[in-house]
Amino acid sequence: MANPLWKKIEQSRPYWHVKLFVKRLQGRELWLRRELKTETALHGDWEIAVGDVSADSIVYSLGVGDSIDFDLEMIRQFGCRVFAFDPTPTSATYLDRQNPPPAFEFHPWAITASDGTLTLYPRVKKDGSLSDMMFTLVPEEKSRDHGIDVPAYCIASLMTKLGHEQVDILKMDIEGAEYEVLEGLLEAPNKPKQLLVEFHHRIPGVGTPKTAAIIDRLREAGYRIFAVSNTGREVSFMHMPD
Repeated sequence: MANPLWKKIEQSRPYWHVKLFVKRLQGRELWLRRELKTETALHGDWEIAVGDVSADSIVYSLGVGDSIDFDLEMIRQFGCRVFAFDPTPTSATYLDRQNPPPAFEFHPWAITASDGTLTLYPRVKKDGSLSDMMFTLVPEEKSRDHGIDVPAYCIASLMTKLGHEQVDILKMDIEGAEYEVLEGLLEAPNKPKQLLVEFHHRIPGVGTPKTAAIIDRLREAGYRIFAVSNTGREVSFMHMPD
């Protein structure tokens, strides 16, 4: 049985700060800091800037997994519309058992830099088994023969298909596909006001230099960091064009 005191320590903010500091010293996480001060609200691991969010805001939520807590909280707090995307079969099955409000709309599509078909591979869990929930673009030795082909669209195509001229918040937890999506997004004329990204440099074959490089590209495009999570992997950006 876990020690209740130790469990409480593990859940505390100082513990996470120390843990993140050590990982940064080891080179496993980046030394990211807040570059912009703004009023925020925390929804799970995701921190949003609340100043410009209203019932008219459009939210794209990439990567459902087995939780729509963030999506439901956005609808509850702001009354905005949330469009969620996840091509994995288990996510579609999960959502079939839910009863989300009308402001929530789900599409079983992958998001990438260009339209087409994408092959996704199940993540290999610590015990060596294959995940039925988490899929990535990067195959590992045990997952190479278990890929699934899914329909994929770039953000610009999604906006056209759904009739949106602007996306206010784009949240993505897409298991390593974020780098390609962000590369495509940087070329798009209409950029989301807020980007909430979980970076997966811990996936074998990815690494922190790839995350550092795309963050530099985002800064060049006018994005500034306004929040970093306790793990150092969920990063919130605001678009601040000149």
